[in-house]
Amino acid sequence: MIHFVGAGPGSPDLITVRGKQYLEEADVIIYAGSLVNPQLLEYSKDVCTIHNSAKMTLEEVIAVMERAEAEGKMTVRLHTGDPCIYGAIREQMDILDEKGIAYDYCPGVSAFCGAASALNLEYTLPDISQSVIITRMEGRTPVPSKESIQSFAAHQATMVVFLSTGMLEELSRRLIEGGYREDTPAAIVYKATWPDEKKFVCTVGTLAKTAAENNITKTALMIIGDSVSAAHYDRSKLYDPGFTTEFREATK
Repeated sequence: MIHFVGAGPGSPDLITVRGKQYLEEADVIIYAGSLVNPQLLEYSKDVCTIHNSAKMTLEEVIAVMERAEAEGKMTVRLHTGDPCIYGAIREQMDILDEKGIAYDYCPGVSAFCGAASALNLEYTLPDISQSVIITRMEGRTPVPSKESIQSFAAHQATMVVFLSTGMLEELSRRLIEGGYREDTPAAIVYKATWPDEKKFVCTVGTLAKTAAENNITKTALMIIGDSVSAAHYDRSKLYDPGFTTEFREATK
């Protein structure tokens, strides 16, 4: 059996209970060494073969899985955050389907949730934003033209930008071109939930300057939108005494 497991955003105690159990039981662990906190490997048992996929190709990863299956061993494929976001799991699953190898998927806490916790931030504030756009700038990996930063910026929703720390001047330009004001609140969160986490609140126009001044060049998320400043939002209807819900009647 192959278990795809989300490692969480960084802190080893933010893996799920199920994910930790799989790590404790695994005979083979293949982990994304470029981003997964190696402290998570301390949950593994004494006799466990560990592979760092940062140094491997897709074919090499699959070969390790196949060999483990042939030997009747249980494998954990450990991805950072929640692997449904930029995790490259579908291509692995498709090959496993072709080979008739069973697998399942244990979700994890995404880095965009870890970044919100670092800032004590709520992405979906009433009358500010009720949507979160998760995206990235195109670099060596392309982004479909219909998903341009400018087109998303037109919605004025909360935006979380992954994998783009080295392109912040261009990101700011596209955000402003799409409709965000230059003084729209923004934040940069470096290595959310790790011991060396850093967080900076700035504006769309000062993203690149803020990153440069603090030597942030990678492993960071950018959060864009008025929800960052948490100013002038409406009170939630759910807990408003004048609002009737399934569980209580409104009071005058």
